[in-house]
Amino acid sequence: MQSLLPLLLLACPIGMGLMMWYMMRGNQNPAPTHPAETQDEIARLRAEVALLRAEQRDRSTGDPSPRGW
Repeated sequence: MQSLLPLLLLACPIGMGLMMWYMMRGNQNPAPTHPAETQDEIARLRAEVALLRAEQRDRSTGDPSPRGW
């Protein structure tokens, strides 16, 4: 039993070190997408944000009753 105590006390730091090593090793992201794809995605997201802002503005200036209730 006394020989297991040091092993148990070291199990947590060793396990934590292994998890940190594994997570850092997994952060090796592949090369970024093609710039044209990135620009298309940005344009699509900006259009979506503009649409959501217009809907929110219409709701705040339009019918005072909440929709969907």
